[in-house]
Amino acid sequence: MSQPSSHDAPDPSDPRVAHPSHELVHDRADDLLGLHTAPEILTLVNVWDVASAQVIADLPETKALATASHGIAASYGYEDGEHIPLDLMIEAVGRIALATSLPVSADLEGGYGDAGETVRRAIGVGVVGANIEDQMRPHIESVENVAEVMKAAEAEGVRFVLNARTDALLRRGDRPLEEAVDDAIERGRAYLDAGATCIFVPGLIDEHLAERLVEGIGWLKVSVIGVPGALSPQRYQELGIARISYGPWPQRVALTALQESALTLYAGGDLPPGTQTLT
Repeated sequence: MSQPSSHDAPDPSDPRVAHPSHELVHDRADDLLGLHTAPEILTLVNVWDVASAQVIADLPETKALATASHGIAASYGYEDGEHIPLDLMIEAVGRIALATSLPVSADLEGGYGDAGETVRRAIGVGVVGANIEDQMRPHIESVENVAEVMKAAEAEGVRFVLNARTDALLRRGDRPLEEAVDDAIERGRAYLDAGATCIFVPGLIDEHLAERLVEGIGWLKVSVIGVPGALSPQRYQELGIARISYGPWPQRVALTALQESALTLYAGGDLPPGTQTLT
């Protein structure tokens, strides 16, 4: 699949393209699904607004985009955790989807109380995949949440890519690690049975954990996050991981660079060499 430049994308300000065509959304969903089943790991550098989306989309290595709920919320002055209003989140991910020709997966947290309806609205603005967190809700409720998402996507005629997230490791508390891993595997299998494409298990995933998760959930069925100390994408690929994304870290990298540049300028220095003129 060839990767068009973000500059080939429709103009988000053009009222004629305020809602992407069904054909366009359908094709992008198929493209994103194919990237999750390809033997090469799907590497997603998370974005948080149109400017960051276009910068990443313009790189020839970029095959798809993923938003970060934390990054979008922070850019509007909200804390993460569904504190940003849903209307504002949908508008933000929709602007990103309209600003690129690449498929976009959105971090929609826990689904804002109605995951099916939230995904339906996201599809309406051009989003073709999403992260939905289980937040360690009861097992049956979490499975029903996944089923509702897929039912909503089916009603829209889209092969939606659900990266169903389980917080079994993040919220394990005092439980032994192996018990939490078993829980993540049990939930992951159930979410796949309910229609999810991939199972996102955030946390610092070392080789042992990656092997256990892939063995228990399936080859090319596990998604991880790249955090400081994580394995390389190449090593995760060798272990059978389907997808790696980076959550809030790309925004933190950008803001760190901004702050360091400001300190240099305050000290009488110059802009960093190689700074691009972006249009």
